[in-house]
Amino acid sequence: MRLRTVPTLLLSAALTAGALAATAAPASAADRSFEDRLRAIPGVSVTGVTDKEGFPLYSLAITQPVDHNDPAAGTFQQRFTLWHKSADRPVVFYTGGYGLSSSTREPTALLDANQLSMEHRFFGPSVPAGATPWNKMTVQQEAADEHAVVQAVRPLYEKTSKWLATGGSKGGMTATYHYRFYPRDYDGVVAYVAPNDANNDDDSTYERFFTSVGTQQCRDALAAVQREMLVRRDTLLPKFEQTAKDEGYTFTETLGTTDRAYEFAVLDQVWNFWQSGTAADCPTVPDAKTVSDDALYAWSLDHGLSVYEDSTLGANGSGPYYRQAAAQLGWADLKFKNLKGVRHYPDIYQPNSVLPEGMRTTYDGTAIKGVDKWVRNDSRRMLFVYGQNDPWSAEQFTPSAHDSYKYVVPGSNHGARIAALPADQRDAATATIRRWAGK
Repeated sequence: MRLRTVPTLLLSAALTAGALAATAAPASAADRSFEDRLRAIPGVSVTGVTDKEGFPLYSLAITQPVDHNDPAAGTFQQRFTLWHKSADRPVVFYTGGYGLSSSTREPTALLDANQLSMEHRFFGPSVPAGATPWNKMTVQQEAADEHAVVQAVRPLYEKTSKWLATGGSKGGMTATYHYRFYPRDYDGVVAYVAPNDANNDDDSTYERFFTSVGTQQCRDALAAVQREMLVRRDTLLPKFEQTAKDEGYTFTETLGTTDRAYEFAVLDQVWNFWQSGTAADCPTVPDAKTVSDDALYAWSLDHGLSVYEDSTLGANGSGPYYRQAAAQLGWADLKFKNLKGVRHYPDIYQPNSVLPEGMRTTYDGTAIKGVDKWVRNDSRRMLFVYGQNDPWSAEQFTPSAHDSYKYVVPGSNHGARIAALPADQRDAATATIRRWAGK
C-alpha cells in the first residue's frame, strides 16, 4: 500500500464522545429494557446515549486485552457505538479502520439495519496507558478485538438476525481480515475500495494503473506538472516553507527537513489527484511549461499536494496507519519514471519515512498473503466494490466462487458506492446484500 493522506471520508468522526454523551429523547420501555441489558454486559460500559433519526445511538467502551494471546499483559478501553433500532433487524458492523465514526453506511441504509461502529485499536483514545506496544497492533489482534464485540453484543439480538460487516478502504481491509479469522461472526461482508497488497515486492499493477487511468492527455499533463514541481524546487520550496510556517507545521520528528517533506508531497500528488478527484478535474491541470510559480503552487495545493508533518503523523494522528503499512499492510513503491534526474531522495517513498523513529519497523507480509489466499479460495458471501479511477482500487481482492462478487464503479474514485453502479449491477448487488441479510 502506498503512502497518502488518509481519506477524510474514512477518518471523519461524525460523532465525538462529547456529542454522544448528549441527553437523548425520553426512551420507550423497550429501549430502556434494551439499555439495561446493554449495561449488564460484562466488560462493556455505556458512556453516553443520544438520538439519531428517532433511535438511540449508544456510545460504548469495552475492556480489551492488549494481547489476546496473553490476557495478563494488560488491558485498554476500546470505543465503539451501537445505533439500535430493533432486536429483530439485521446488524451491520462498520469497521472504519481508523478513529471512531458512526456515520450511516450504505448497507445500513439499504437494510434499515442496526449499526455497530468501532474504533481500531491504538487509534484515538483507544490505547493502553503508558507506552503503546506497537507490535501488538496487528490484523490478528484487531480481528480478535472485533470478535469480542460481536460476542458481547450478539445476545441482545434475536438468533434469526443476520450480521454483515462493512468498511471502506482500510476499513474494508479490516472487515475482510476479521472475517478471515472469525468467519462465523458474519453472514456476509461488503468491502469498499479495499486494497490488497498481497505481494509487497510487486507494484506492477499500480504502475499499469497510472499508464491507463483517464486520458493520455490528462496523464501527460499531470506527469509534467509533477516533474515541474521538482524542476522548480529552488523557487517553490520557499513557498512550501511559508505554508509550513503559516500553519505551524514541523518535520523534525518524521520526514526530517522541509526539503524531504516537499519531495514527499510532490511524489504523492498524482495519486491524490485521482484518489479524490475525477476526470472532470483534468481540464484544470495547468500547462507545466508556461504556468507561473505562484499559479503552479496554488493549483498543486488544491489538487493533491498534501503536506505530511509531525503533528498529523505521530501516534495521535495517522501514524498508527503508517505503522501498520510498514509492518503488515504493505505499500506501493512507485518508480516515478517521469521524475528521473530531479529527485533528491530515491528511497523516501515508504511508510517508515513518515513515522517517528520509535514507531518504525520491518515488514512481514505472511498474514496478508494468507488472507488473500483464503479470500480467493475459501471465503463465502463476500462482495467487493471498487472505483475504476481509484489508485487504491488497482490491487484488488479476488472473490471466491462461493456466492461472492466484485463490482467496479465506472469513472469513480476512492468514494465508490453501490448506488453509482450501472442500474443492473446496482440492483444485483443490492439483491445479494438483502438476501444475505434475510430480507
